[in-house]
Amino acid sequence: AKLNENKIPEGSVVEMDTEGFGELLQQAEQLAAETEGISELPHVERNLQEIQQAGERLRSRTLTRTSQETADVRASVLLGSRGLDISHISQRLESLSAATTFEPLEPVKDTDIQGFLKNEKDNALLSAIEDSRKRTFAMAEEYHRESMLVEWEQVKQRILHTLLASGEESLDFTQTEPGYISDSGPPGRSSLDNVEMSYAQQIYKYNEKIVNGNLQPNLIDLCVSVAEKLDDKNISDLWSMVKQMTDVLLVPATDTLKTRCSMETQMAFVRQALQFLEKSYKNYTLVTVFGNLHQAQLGGVPGTYQLVHSFLNIRLPAPIPGLQDGEVEGHPVWALIYYCLRCGDLIAAMQVVNRVQHQLGEFKNWFQEYIHSEDRRLSPGSENKVRLHYRRALRNSTDPYKRAVYCIIGRCDITDNQSEIADKTEDYLWLKLSQVCFEDDGTSSPQDRLTLPQLQKQLLEDYGESHFAVNQQPFLYFQVLFLTAQFEAAIAFLFRIERLRCHAVHVALVLFELKLLLKSSGQSAQLLSQEAGDPPYMRRLNFIRLLMLYTRKFESTDPREALQYFYFLRDERDSQGENMFLRCVSELVIESREFDTLLGKLEKDGSRKPGVIDKFTRDTKPIISKVASVAESKGLFEEAANLYYLAKNSDKVMELMNKLLSPIVSQISAPQSNKERLKNMALSIAERYRAQGISAEKSINSTFYLLLDLITFFDEYHAGQVDRAFDIIERLKLVPLSQDSVEERVAAFRNFSDDIRHNLSEVLLATMNILFTRYKRLKRTATATPARPQRLTEDRDSQLRSQARALITFAGMIPYRMSGDTNARLVQMEVLMN
Repeated sequence: AKLNENKIPEGSVVEMDTEGFGELLQQAEQLAAETEGISELPHVERNLQEIQQAGERLRSRTLTRTSQETADVRASVLLGSRGLDISHISQRLESLSAATTFEPLEPVKDTDIQGFLKNEKDNALLSAIEDSRKRTFAMAEEYHRESMLVEWEQVKQRILHTLLASGEESLDFTQTEPGYISDSGPPGRSSLDNVEMSYAQQIYKYNEKIVNGNLQPNLIDLCVSVAEKLDDKNISDLWSMVKQMTDVLLVPATDTLKTRCSMETQMAFVRQALQFLEKSYKNYTLVTVFGNLHQAQLGGVPGTYQLVHSFLNIRLPAPIPGLQDGEVEGHPVWALIYYCLRCGDLIAAMQVVNRVQHQLGEFKNWFQEYIHSEDRRLSPGSENKVRLHYRRALRNSTDPYKRAVYCIIGRCDITDNQSEIADKTEDYLWLKLSQVCFEDDGTSSPQDRLTLPQLQKQLLEDYGESHFAVNQQPFLYFQVLFLTAQFEAAIAFLFRIERLRCHAVHVALVLFELKLLLKSSGQSAQLLSQEAGDPPYMRRLNFIRLLMLYTRKFESTDPREALQYFYFLRDERDSQGENMFLRCVSELVIESREFDTLLGKLEKDGSRKPGVIDKFTRDTKPIISKVASVAESKGLFEEAANLYYLAKNSDKVMELMNKLLSPIVSQISAPQSNKERLKNMALSIAERYRAQGISAEKSINSTFYLLLDLITFFDEYHAGQVDRAFDIIERLKLVPLSQDSVEERVAAFRNFSDDIRHNLSEVLLATMNILFTRYKRLKRTATATPARPQRLTEDRDSQLRSQARALITFAGMIPYRMSGDTNARLVQMEVLMN
């Protein structure tokens, strides 16, 4: 019964289901209507599988974005710890434009007048900016190029000065194994050998008299005295020849080239060369005769005629077929005349002519005219007659001595080398020099005219070194070139032979002092060169390079001697117009490091002890300043500061000391350390300047003394003397120690130089460490002594924290990016104090 009571009728169940679904349908239709009313949401027209795929894609994107955000967060943390703001950097990167040039704006429509004018104005501004940018870049590139060229020129000079060659062909760039023993020899030992030292002593004597204002000595005589002590005939003959060839009366001219090219000077050179060859040959005949007295049968009246007569007893013991015009006392006429001429005695030759004048026809008249002329030259009429007679009757003569005498007197048939009798180089040279012509009368044929340039070219270029076997006979080739007035080529040749190099250099010095040396106009030229505008037969010697190559050997071991040679360059200039003496002295001092010896030094009382350089000039300040400038440009600040101190340039001394002190201010001092040495040097300079009342420019001066005070502060700090260090930093007023002084210190910070600013991070950290150390000590003291008044402890605690906050505020306000994690460490210590 109870079951029946609780049973629900079937009809009522269907009604309830119908009502429930109807209500649900009504709600769904209402929701659909509301959804259709919202236009922002799209209709979902996907099946379940498509919805699942779309969900997977969205999930994967979300994961990717999350990982990217995580990477961004990590990057922010990493860069932030180094003091970089990643958001600020991102904004700056996004604001950058990839455009490499300013692009003009597109003009607007013609009807928009305001827009058109604005665009035109903007376009004009952009074009002006672009033009200015191009000009700026072009100027920068030009300045950079000029700077590179100057620097390369200097490097090129150093390379050239270390290479020794006659030309590019002989430069040897083969690589060799590096040696571990210096070529300059042990320290303190001279690199000069006995001969070089003897020359150096004479150069010292020469310069000493010039510097003291005495009468200029004869450098040739000084060098000849060296040759006499060597007991070497070749060297003695060399200097005898140099002395003979330079004993000419110079023609006044504006430069050496005009002097050397003048006809009077060239005639004088030929005349001197002939005299030297004739004198040498006469000495040779004397040696030959006295070496063979029995065969020579020397006797009779002393003189050249009798000497030649005895010489022919040895030279021509038996009659030679083909000789013409008879004999004199048993010897051929023309042989006697020729050898008298060869010995330079025209009077003796005239004696022979007078003895046989009836057999020689017109020759006596021609010969008389020849010996009485100033330049040993017949008149044009007589010369033509001699040449005509030679061509008609003597060209094919069997008497070589007669042909040679006519060729000399008439200066004809220059193609005939007379090899039958002129079998030695000196004889050939004498014969050719005797035929050289200087005036062209227009009547001479090419085969009868030999000029000095033609002879010079023939010997230097046509024959050259290979013909004269220079390796076996270097002095002979030097003689050939020097006697034909090719001084530069002769010196350059001799300089290439190492054992003879010192002689070549001093020959060049002699010619240089006599204003006879043709110097290269450019320092980068080869040792021997030709220049545009010069006569084709003229050569020039790179005298500066020659001297620097020679001194390179011993300038590190014998700087005093090198300085004597550099003094010859006192009036020379390099390609940049710089005085070569100053430049060489500066390089010598830097290379040898003999600062005190060469430039002098300051004593403790402030007086300057003279150096070697004082002998050459009274005003040493420009030289010392130049050396100091070079040392500074090479980064040798310590040496440069000492040199500027010598030159009494206090501004540069303190400026360089600031550069040297700034990096070592916060370092820990140790005996023999770099900081200890520089600190002692700076203190010594400060004491002397204060004692003498010397100061530099205000900002440099204040920076110097502030750096010294900071060094003292850090020394006390590293030694653990925190109270003394705190007193120093408090008196310096470099950083604020109260909130009231923050603004003042920030304003003063702008006046500090970079040498001070670079140390600010370390100063702040050290000061904060001192405050933190004092804070911890206060806490320990308060715990250990409870009887101490609490109010006093709290005031002291508050003061320390206020000082720490002032440092934090100052670090945040100054317009300077400090290194590393300085701010983080400052904040960390300040937090620990709170």
